[in-house]
Amino acid sequence: MRSTLKRYLVALFVFAALTSSALGQTAFDISRMDRNADACEDFFQFANGTWVKNTEIPASQARWGTFNILGDRNRDILHSILEDAAKKKAPKGSDVQLIGDYYAACMDEDAIEANGIKPIEPILASIDAMKTQSDVVREIAELHNQGFPALFRLGGGRDMKDSNSVIVNSGQGGLSLPNKDYYTKTDAKMVETRAKFVEYMTKVFDMSGDTPAEAKANADAVMAIQMRLANASKAPVEMRDPDKNYNKIKLADAQAVIPNLPLKEYMKRRGIPVPETLNFGQPDFFKEVNAMLKEVPVSQWKTYFRWMVLDSSASYLPKALADASFDFHGRYLSGTKEQEPRWKRCVSATDRTLGEALGAEYVKTEFTPEAKARMNQLIDNLFVAMKDHINALDWMSATTKEKALAKLGTYKRKIGYNEHPRGYKGLSIDRSSYAGNVLRARVFEGKRNIADIGKPADKTRWFFSPPTVNASYSGTNNEITFPAGILQPPFFNFKADDAINYGAIGAVIGHEITHGFDDSGSKFDKDGNLASWWTPEDRKKFDERAACVVDQFNGYEVQPGLHINGKLTLGENIGDLGGLAIAYSALVDALKGKKIENIDGFTPEQRFFLGWAQVWAAKATPEFERRQVLTDPHSAASFRVNGPLSNMPEFAKAFGCKQGQAMVRKNVCLIW
Repeated sequence: MRSTLKRYLVALFVFAALTSSALGQTAFDISRMDRNADACEDFFQFANGTWVKNTEIPASQARWGTFNILGDRNRDILHSILEDAAKKKAPKGSDVQLIGDYYAACMDEDAIEANGIKPIEPILASIDAMKTQSDVVREIAELHNQGFPALFRLGGGRDMKDSNSVIVNSGQGGLSLPNKDYYTKTDAKMVETRAKFVEYMTKVFDMSGDTPAEAKANADAVMAIQMRLANASKAPVEMRDPDKNYNKIKLADAQAVIPNLPLKEYMKRRGIPVPETLNFGQPDFFKEVNAMLKEVPVSQWKTYFRWMVLDSSASYLPKALADASFDFHGRYLSGTKEQEPRWKRCVSATDRTLGEALGAEYVKTEFTPEAKARMNQLIDNLFVAMKDHINALDWMSATTKEKALAKLGTYKRKIGYNEHPRGYKGLSIDRSSYAGNVLRARVFEGKRNIADIGKPADKTRWFFSPPTVNASYSGTNNEITFPAGILQPPFFNFKADDAINYGAIGAVIGHEITHGFDDSGSKFDKDGNLASWWTPEDRKKFDERAACVVDQFNGYEVQPGLHINGKLTLGENIGDLGGLAIAYSALVDALKGKKIENIDGFTPEQRFFLGWAQVWAAKATPEFERRQVLTDPHSAASFRVNGPLSNMPEFAKAFGCKQGQAMVRKNVCLIW
């Protein structure tokens, strides 16, 4: 059933001795709870145990939880919008025409089968025509112009030390598996994964016309190239450190690192104005690329480029290729048993490609000025709480506090949707070829990215579409963003009381605010520049406290022998810990002077923690759990509940937990 935030505006927050059912749709549901569990031993189980026991992960999903359920609701709304748009004869270039035709072309499976691989044949022919090393350089630029991954990344991006400027940024890339670890780890599962990857490549090469022997040889050639790239790449933890990935140098100095790729020629082919300087993110990686450009034969580059095109195109090509891609990337790597229905994939694809246009239709019914006003009020209250927390820190000096407060005071916020859309003028979308639409959209976005270089940064831009169930902090913008998609139950609920809302969306707001002060965000100043604003002594004290969080999460075992990576997840774990702390303080302030009674037998303090815990109700396939540990800076759901709460004396007091119980840590980690 479709519901909107507008429906919830008729009710103000209710403060009385009520049950959750009397309140209507609330952010915590007693039927989800496991009352046999001890809240002081495993709060995630206490809050969500019955739901976890009774919930099956849908066959088309690798993970299922609150975010997925809300995302599915949003997708149902988008589906209705797109079905209506596809039936209309809207003016060419209008939002409705673009989204209607893109969706309709995606749904036209007969046309996709009839077109076969014709849409990418010109690209494959260009690759096959390579004969010399100069041709290889040309082809890298052409593939990048077409939006295909090859060897490395290069385009427009922020200058992290001058956040108002857009410069040329370059970095490692060229892999098909999620990251370096998938190529370099030697445990049995990773050895198996690499073997399965070679099998997948062999199958795709065979389907594209190679003999069985050629297909296997070509798969081995791609694997050899990607192994070299992976060995030269930085690991995920290293990529999180902005200091270690900022290397702004003169173009001539970058050219000295990679003399086998003429950078001026490459940039001219890309349409990039040749700059005096660029951020050359990972120089050691480019040293290896330089060696490879000399050592790898042109014939093997043909194979590698051909693979990168086939693999990244599979989802919009005929069913046989799309199914092969799903079998490896979805079924094997993530444990998803079957593909989503075609309409769901096409709705998601339209949102990814034309999210601004589709979102404009979504917010007409799914977001209101009143919702924005309430979010602004909550954010204001969280900022007050964060300011109080900074002022109360006993480990931070007055000098650093002053700068921390200055940074907090310059935070910007984005709520709901982008009120300054760029639009899609110049992008041609029609119903003749889904692949053609995808390819044109990639080229369009690439040209827009290049056009930004050398211009002042446009800080009005959004990196989410309005229906997205997510939120973010940007260090270079020093801003927090909350799309309309997340601003509905169970995160943001006009029918729930303050305790629930502060535990759910309040803690999410606090989480994003705290990101500006986590191990990475804390390296950006009030203007969004990568610059140290700490005294050395205070930074050392911060790092010591962060190390406590690393050690805590390193100790969590997701599967036998598979532990959370405390360094990879540090920023998100600090965000949860700090976000909950300041949200709780904001709740205490909001409840002052009010007579608040229990609901379902739970105090406001207990409801706050239940609101947080049930937001993270989720279960996942073993494959997804493994992939999350290896690739995702977020900890698994149960640890996002138990981890931060076990550090909070407020939680222990609310549920009467004692020292020695699992939810009361002896070595408490506290930062903000």
